[in-house]
Amino acid sequence: MEGIHIITGLFILFFSVIAHEFCHGYIAYLNGDDTARLLGRLTFNPIPHIDPIGTLILPVLLFLSTRGAFVVGWAKPVPINPFNFRDHDRGMLSVGIAGPLSNILLGTVFALLSRNLTAGFIRDVFLFGGMINFILAFFNLIPIPPLDGSRILSVFLPGNIRYRYEQLEKVGFILVFAFLLLGGFDLVVPLVKAIVNALAGS
Repeated sequence: MEGIHIITGLFILFFSVIAHEFCHGYIAYLNGDDTARLLGRLTFNPIPHIDPIGTLILPVLLFLSTRGAFVVGWAKPVPINPFNFRDHDRGMLSVGIAGPLSNILLGTVFALLSRNLTAGFIRDVFLFGGMINFILAFFNLIPIPPLDGSRILSVFLPGNIRYRYEQLEKVGFILVFAFLLLGGFDLVVPLVKAIVNALAGS
């Protein structure tokens, strides 16, 4: 794979995960919580958002080892304080939706930009942008704490069940990796490909 493909692909991934986290923080701010703003996280400057493993090491290793066929990553989670929300449940719901929705919008734009292009580097870049953003969106919508899907689902659960469900966050990343090892992405990727191909007209 040419160096320019690697650099461009990783740039799109970094931008996409940062946009995801920025939107979490901005929607929290609109709901009355200015924690992210006070900590300097309401910015597209990548430095405050970098997680050494999730933003740098893991995406680069996956991108290189799979030649761009499979890559996932994350930025440092934007801190929020739900007790500052004017309406707790509405705040949690809107903040949980904000990140995946930003990736769905970005993925749609990238895929549509590729629609009238012939095969080539620019079209490949836009298609990759569409793929990676929809993967990030659907991956984060999986209802396993601490992923965004769990934030959304928990709002609709009865109090006692909600408490026990949210306690799963203590072992959440073990559950996430188990999901991946058991072939969870085999469910996500075909759906993503179908959506991007439909939007791209291919």
